[in-house]
Amino acid sequence: MTVTATARPTGVPGYSESLPRTPESVATARRLVRTALATWRLEQLADEGALIASELVTNAVQHARSSAIRVSVTRPEPASVRIAVVDKSRVEPVRCEANEDDEGGRGLALVELLADEWGTDPLPWGKRVWAELVAP
Repeated sequence: MTVTATARPTGVPGYSESLPRTPESVATARRLVRTALATWRLEQLADEGALIASELVTNAVQHARSSAIRVSVTRPEPASVRIAVVDKSRVEPVRCEANEDDEGGRGLALVELLADEWGTDPLPWGKRVWAELVAP
C-alpha cells in the first residue's frame, strides 16, 4: 500500500491510498483520515471523518466488483475536508431505510447525518462517492 500526497489549490496536500477491496481496508481508511486531519490540525473532525470513511469503504467492499478501491482525503477549503472512495462500479449507492432489527443498511444514512454535504460523481470506469465536513 502506498500513500501519496498531491498538491492542491489550497496549498495543502491531499492524501490518497489504493487499498484492496477487503474488510481490513476499513481500518486503514480510518487511519488515513485521522492522519490527514491531524496534519491539518482539524482533529475536531476526526471522529466524524473516520466514521464516514468506514461507511464509504464498507459500501465499496460490499458492492463494488473490482479488486481495489481508492480512498482520498482532500482539503478543498481551509476549514473543510472531502473524504472520497473510488471504485470501478458504475452503480450509484442508494440510501436505504433499515428496519430496527436489520444488521446493516444504515451506512449512507449515517453519512448523510454526519456530513455537511455528500454525493456521487460518475466516472467513465466507475464512480466516486464523497462526503464533506466543515470545521465549526
